[in-house]
Amino acid sequence: MDPIWLTIAFTLGFLVRLIGLPPFIGYLIAGFILSYFGAESGEFIKIVSDLGVILLLFTIGLKLKIKTLLRKEIWAGSMIHMILTTLVFALILLFLNYTAFNTFKDFNIKLAFIVAFALSFSSTIYAVKTLENKGEVNSPHGIISIGILIMQDVFAVLFIVFATGKIPNGWALVLPVALFIIRPILFFVLNKIGHGELLVLFGFFLALIVGAELFKFVGLKADLGALAIGMLIANHKKSKELANTLLHFKDFFLIGFFLSIGFLGIPTKEILIIAFILALGLNFKLVLYFLVLTRFKLRVRTSVFTSLTLANFSEFGLIVASFAATANFISTEWIVIIAVALAITFIISSPLNIHAHSIYHRIKDKLQFLETSDRLEYDKTFDIGNAQILIFGLGKLGSAVYDQLNLKYGQSVIGLDYNLEVVEKLQAEGKNVILDDATDSEFWERIANSPIRSKQVRAVMLCMNDHKSNLFAVERLKAINYGGLIAATAIYDDEIKELEKLNIQSVYNLYSEAGFGFADHTCQRLDEIKIQENS
Repeated sequence: MDPIWLTIAFTLGFLVRLIGLPPFIGYLIAGFILSYFGAESGEFIKIVSDLGVILLLFTIGLKLKIKTLLRKEIWAGSMIHMILTTLVFALILLFLNYTAFNTFKDFNIKLAFIVAFALSFSSTIYAVKTLENKGEVNSPHGIISIGILIMQDVFAVLFIVFATGKIPNGWALVLPVALFIIRPILFFVLNKIGHGELLVLFGFFLALIVGAELFKFVGLKADLGALAIGMLIANHKKSKELANTLLHFKDFFLIGFFLSIGFLGIPTKEILIIAFILALGLNFKLVLYFLVLTRFKLRVRTSVFTSLTLANFSEFGLIVASFAATANFISTEWIVIIAVALAITFIISSPLNIHAHSIYHRIKDKLQFLETSDRLEYDKTFDIGNAQILIFGLGKLGSAVYDQLNLKYGQSVIGLDYNLEVVEKLQAEGKNVILDDATDSEFWERIANSPIRSKQVRAVMLCMNDHKSNLFAVERLKAINYGGLIAATAIYDDEIKELEKLNIQSVYNLYSEAGFGFADHTCQRLDEIKIQENS
């Protein structure tokens, strides 16, 4: 990659970061600028872009369980939404057909439905990056969002097979058996590989060779193979560690993907206008997501967050459009239009997702009538019982805090987490934990509206990995005039300052406090050894 390209990508990524938008929007803009000045996307950019997408889908697979896709709110919800969205955008395009735009010369119903189908997809890259940044990948709306995106990927594969006339070869029939056979071997290697550079290399091997190349060999999509292999080993205890080791590689390679979108062409004035009109149609897409999900008994809160996460156009829509252009179904001009519309929807979606909790808090009362009385098991709100100390976030730190406080205070301590698998695992161990979320406005309002509960809760400990979630939880506690102890964790100095500005009683710096704890532990051991030597 040309050093000048990296400089421009970094500069624009940094500038958009300063105004509160994700850096990848800057990379998109960098691609358009480079294209304007005559730069072309070469083989290197394509390789880097493909690596980014493959690693992204592999890491998604590492966090996803196959049984998730079997939920009807995911497989049926995604199908219904895609059909309705395609119809809506087809109508918008047919309406634009009556305008004076040259792009719509020789436009017809077939073209309208192909382009509309491409616009019905939501961005996997954007959604996962957003969920990762907010620490919500394993939340109910995070799981549903990723499940819907995977179902959309399946629909994309079916379309590409239809558009290209290319079907998987005979080896595809043997593939499920082969994966079943090699799974124990992969688990054995993961158990023995350790935690260093071999783990990183093995991750690349799984994603690029066992996943991408194997699926290409049998006539299937390479990135679908990476996703499948990730899901194959998702239950292994090292899957999370493997995903973390590949995180920064994935982020770097994805720069190539966003640059490559900008290299698709220089938008003309007409293309910009059409793309902007299509981007405004995003409102229909968002509303349809919300209506469909609430009909499948999801809470209004979960439906709003899922809809905001998926409120964009997709890179897979570009892939679908490019295959349609190759098959001469549409002109290449439509690829550029979809690319520009995609960039616009990213810019629209970013502030919506950054402020998703605040947006929901403002509109929830107006939408409550759409919520069904019967709720899905993993999307209910639960009661804290007689608990006096609430611990939010049951990762390694939160679990350790729970164990320590439970020894002293017993059942008056309760742990809360939005990850159903974590909660079920800890409940099986006999721990007093429930499924709930510190950023859930309804949870805090339920406590505030109960005089007994509001006096009962003496301490709230925020041990969540996501700083924004900790901040929002503190704000909710302040809003209900909670008078007990609030303790929160942070990693960086600027995060600590933000929490201290909210006047909470205790901020725990994970790095420095861990150092103090380690030093105290060592001192205690030294004292014990000294006593043993003197006795």
